[in-house]
Amino acid sequence: MKYIDEFNDPDLARRLLDEIHATATRPWALMEVCGGQTHAIIRHGIDQLLPDKVELIHGPGCPVCVTPLEVIDKALEIAARPEVIFCSFGDMLRVPGTGRDLFRVKGEGGDVRVVYSPLDALDLARKNPDRQVVFFAIGFETTAPANAMAVHQARRTGLDNFSLLVSHVRVPPAIEAIMTAPQCRVQGFLAAGHVCSVMGTAEYPELADRHHVPIVVTGFEPLDILEGIRRAVHQLERGEHRVENAYPRAVREQGNPAALRMLEEVFEVADRNWRGIGRIPASGWRLADAFRDYDAEHRFDVTGIRTEEPAVCRAGEVLQGLIKPTECEAFGTACTPRTPLGATMVSSEGACAAYYLYRRMTDGPAQQGSRIPREELNTIG
Repeated sequence: MKYIDEFNDPDLARRLLDEIHATATRPWALMEVCGGQTHAIIRHGIDQLLPDKVELIHGPGCPVCVTPLEVIDKALEIAARPEVIFCSFGDMLRVPGTGRDLFRVKGEGGDVRVVYSPLDALDLARKNPDRQVVFFAIGFETTAPANAMAVHQARRTGLDNFSLLVSHVRVPPAIEAIMTAPQCRVQGFLAAGHVCSVMGTAEYPELADRHHVPIVVTGFEPLDILEGIRRAVHQLERGEHRVENAYPRAVREQGNPAALRMLEEVFEVADRNWRGIGRIPASGWRLADAFRDYDAEHRFDVTGIRTEEPAVCRAGEVLQGLIKPTECEAFGTACTPRTPLGATMVSSEGACAAYYLYRRMTDGPAQQGSRIPREELNTIG
């Protein structure tokens, strides 16, 4: 399959690894921002194939995981209302709120439906004019244009029984928050290619210059990730801090102009809370005033929400890259995909889910001591 098989070539992977091993002379810590990249890294054992000097830190790039608990609880409250058809992507249904999740609401009689696009929810609103249809609009810059388009179409066609519960977040402010945290160890970033395919790379050079970190835009296949690591390590060894695009088959500097125009019309930048992290200035979007009537929080006036995270769950530290999932005492015991304490265990992009799925159960903080020999590269491809 074009653009997939050719980026899983074991021989090319070995050559990239050889170059990374030959280049790294000092310890370097890189953060992959995207949860999809985290899953690829753990699935293929890429972190264990790297030299001991190169550490990969898992970042907060899982949109499901960083959706604030108070927004999850608002979703549960709205979804339980008899007049509502609540629509969501499937990976949100098991995300724990305070005491329950959307599956529980559905089991208790709420009309909760899995859809594959906000336009599916829009179609439900057309077919059910006597019901309020709410779409749970979460995600990074990647999913925001489609959600903006759904609201734009609802207003254009006069559809007044459709609304969004918005919890969109933006990557560059998250990088800023990571780099200014006192406990930060990150020296370079692998930026998410799908985000940059929408937004372009214009926001990243200032971050790279201000914090003296290389930022390499990277894809999601093994060779994409290894090439991103290779470029970042080369920059670090040379004392450079530039933005590089290692994903040119999908990313252009200017991004997607049509998507950017739609985002600018429908949304406005706002401060956002990130689950497990806290409030990050200008790190999200909300509906602009012209589209406020389609804001589910405004329409349903959900108030009095009291949130409470499980005390034993350390998902917030995982999201900040402070610990690996296996360093949480609840990982794999009290917290599993069937009995999740945090969103990082149930999301398809969560770091805890990746470690559990690919049986990375005991690595703990000292992963360098249990590396996979490079001759076992037949696991790639």
